[in-house]
Amino acid sequence: MSFKRVLAALGLILSVSLVSVTPAALAQSSPQAAPVGAGTELDAPSAAPTGDVEIGSSTAAVSGNLGDISIVSLFWRADPLVKAVFVLLVAASLWSWTIIISKWILLGSIRRKADAFEKTFWSGLSLDELYTQFSAKADHPMATVFTSALREWRRAFEGGSPREAVLPSIKDRIEKAMNVTILREMDGLERQLGFLATVGSVSPFIGLFGTVWGIMNSFSAIAARHDTTLAVVAPGIAEALFATAMGLLAAIPAVIFYNRFVNEMARYNNRLNGFADEFSAILSRQLDEKAAR
Repeated sequence: MSFKRVLAALGLILSVSLVSVTPAALAQSSPQAAPVGAGTELDAPSAAPTGDVEIGSSTAAVSGNLGDISIVSLFWRADPLVKAVFVLLVAASLWSWTIIISKWILLGSIRRKADAFEKTFWSGLSLDELYTQFSAKADHPMATVFTSALREWRRAFEGGSPREAVLPSIKDRIEKAMNVTILREMDGLERQLGFLATVGSVSPFIGLFGTVWGIMNSFSAIAARHDTTLAVVAPGIAEALFATAMGLLAAIPAVIFYNRFVNEMARYNNRLNGFADEFSAILSRQLDEKAAR
């Protein structure tokens, strides 16, 4: 019985020692799933780039092409027909500005001269003195109307005082002389205004023609290269839009100044007609006084 007790005691001691040692050993050991060998290193993904990568190369090419777009480059790269449209619109615009500047100066000059003439006319000088002063330098319409009327007046008195029966015909001739002079002078003032009207109405359509042609060239480039990138389409679209801009650049000033000049000349025409009516009344009154003597 003592031997069995000794074995039981030894078994109890061994079991207690195993329970106390095993958790520490398990805690210090490395996990079996972790790779420990040299052959267990992970390879880099096959899709990852290993060299220098060029980013946005096509975008850079497009930006380079678009950076070359300017007025000069658009003109030289344009189709010959679009170039002809550009040249035509630029020439029309330059000639329009030439007319605008000349008419602006002319209207300002005749207004100032008309003011000075009316001041002199109503200063109290006799008709003969006025005729002597302005007949040699009738450099504006109002003075021309005055000299034409007084010239017809003098012709009526070349053979002496006219008979009373012919006084109505003299008045009629004087009025007709002034009316014809006004028409002739206004026709000279209105000369070349028709060009401004034509440029103002036609230039947008000429620019639109260049726009349509530029868009057609863009579609042709797309069809030829089978490419719809901005570098292919942009030059033709830029030409098209520039043609439209040139048409508007020529038309807008022409329309604005045409309307202004027409209004200014209408007012000046009314001023001439008013002066002619007043002068006709003065001459008619003097004719009646001469006939009554």
